Amino acid sequence: MSLFSAEARPAGLADLAGLLCGPGRIARFGAGDTARLDVPLPHDGRERALRAVVAARDVTLRADDDGASMRSAYRRDLVPLARAWTGPRGGKCVPAGFQLDGATLRLWALAAGCADLRGGYLLLLDPDAVDTHGPLVAATTRAGLPPARLATGECGVPGPALRIHGSRRLARLVELVGPAPSGLDPAEWPRHRGRPAA
Repeated sequence: MSLFSAEARPAGLADLAGLLCGPGRIARFGAGDTARLDVPLPHDGRERALRAVVAARDVTLRADDDGASMRSAYRRDLVPLARAWTGPRGGKCVPAGFQLDGATLRLWALAAGCADLRGGYLLLLDPDAVDTHGPLVAATTRAGLPPARLATGECGVPGPALRIHGSRRLARLVELVGPAPSGLDPAEWPRHRGRPAA
């Protein structure tokens, strides 16, 4: 097992940064002594699996009335995460030197990942936080997964995304994120096909 795989260490609140790599947001309330996660759901049928994986970090997510996103309650223990992911002007930012590991990648893939038609795997980015895209390309590359960066609509992508492709990179991604969470269609999870992806 890799030292960076999803099972390499106990689940913790820091893993929730994976939700923020995609379209997820975190906001502080009032004086800033509490914060709440807001996680859009770009793919149907993932609410139960996402709720379970986040619950392993002692955080409860509830679906909004329209079913388009999930939110946590405002919590004091989420403030350090909010502080790290908020820039000096209040916008979403990637912390300096951010390191992706299996646990954060697992949450990113669950919240905003999908297979593409050419045999690769897509990790959606936040379309409203363009300044996070470059740092996430760098973090993904440092994790041994140098990606292609795709714009919205390119190759049918529903939003800006990073594409992981190639046999070695997919094998590395599979090693890091571990098996598909319970209740999720394995076809929607990273898979190593044993041959180079187109």
